[in-house]
Amino acid sequence: METLNKTLQFFLRNFHTKDLANVSRQMSSAANLIAKEKQYNANNYAPLPVVISRGQGAYMWDVDGKKYIDFLAGFATLNLGHSHPKILNVLIEQAKVLSHTSRAIHNDILPEFAEYVTKYFNFDRVVAMNTGVEGAETSLKIARRWGYRKKKIPENQAVVVFVEKNFWGRTLSAISTSNNPVAHEHYGPYMPGFQIIPYNDLESVETALKNPNVCAFMIEPIQGEAGVIVPNDGYLKEVRRLCTKHNVLWIADEIQTGLGRTGALLAVDYENVKPDILIIGKGLGGGFIPISGILSSDDIMSVLTPGSHGSTFGGNPLAAKLAISTLKVIKEEGVVENSRILGEKLRKELRNQLPEDVIPIVRGKGLMNALVVNPNYGSAMDLSLIMMDLGLITKPCDDTTVRLTPALIMTEADINEGIDIIIKSVNRLKQNAK
Repeated sequence: METLNKTLQFFLRNFHTKDLANVSRQMSSAANLIAKEKQYNANNYAPLPVVISRGQGAYMWDVDGKKYIDFLAGFATLNLGHSHPKILNVLIEQAKVLSHTSRAIHNDILPEFAEYVTKYFNFDRVVAMNTGVEGAETSLKIARRWGYRKKKIPENQAVVVFVEKNFWGRTLSAISTSNNPVAHEHYGPYMPGFQIIPYNDLESVETALKNPNVCAFMIEPIQGEAGVIVPNDGYLKEVRRLCTKHNVLWIADEIQTGLGRTGALLAVDYENVKPDILIIGKGLGGGFIPISGILSSDDIMSVLTPGSHGSTFGGNPLAAKLAISTLKVIKEEGVVENSRILGEKLRKELRNQLPEDVIPIVRGKGLMNALVVNPNYGSAMDLSLIMMDLGLITKPCDDTTVRLTPALIMTEADINEGIDIIIKSVNRLKQNAK
């Protein structure tokens, strides 16, 4: 309850509401639900003080009926918005017929998914898993086994190289590659065989990959949780060249950047390069069910044999059918191009209209963007709470960075509404700081 009281005090201090009692009244239904969650659920998240009960397209409604434009999209999972009708229909129809079998037996949907997704992204084979972090773990297992069996790295000496501020989940392996103390501290001992180098630094890449025991280099083409950090032009192309030169597998973590999020089908497409292993996830299940895919060549995938890797739910018929439907909608509805066009508009309008002393940086690609807040005017959370009050939902990446990852199906009218709220919110933040 202490957290709730502090939040209410923040609202009363900062929001220009004529009837202050109305703020408390509007929060009452949400407060009861938040208190119940605090009492019974593990305290491993710090959500915004809003309780959503319904979503449709680019919008959500809370338990009190207030409407919000969704500029978070489930951490870029709801690429096609809430309850996309085509995918919803597929969900209903497939659930009526067959939802799960396990991989102990064949089902009639997994072969269809495997063929469709490999041809869609121009790879030979796929491993279907559930979450993004499972996709990354799977890629690391494949890379290590490839290193021992194909590159002939001495047993237990394989190294995978990562970059600073990477984020691919919170498993023990993932936090072993993290330099974020909140995710990292007091979870040791950490997974061996990982090396972390500076991001966007090709000299460091070259030096690291010279080690003959390096089997893979894993990187997000654009760093998401780090604050939507876009590398220099040519960085990915040179990563491709260096990995080929040193016989190292390049793993592209496109869990967040893929499926049109950055204004291209894959973020690596901007430099016309192809990784050895591609990881996709998040929005692959249309926002309804988790599914991730790890795609690679026949040669690399040949290191997996029966029993060497698996998942109870990986490749289940329901998720596989939704993934096919999602990929079809991405093509049919032109959401990749829509992401590119609206992303350019979003950045241009915000940069032209936001005061630079408050928001010194607007960055991103497509509809994967971020605002950097000058701490002299407040925190990223302060700005996010003001946006919420004005009807826009998003969340900070860190103390100074607010992410903007709306659904790719947004219309120009939707994006204009979001821009208007963001501008009003930043102006209010500046006014409050006086």
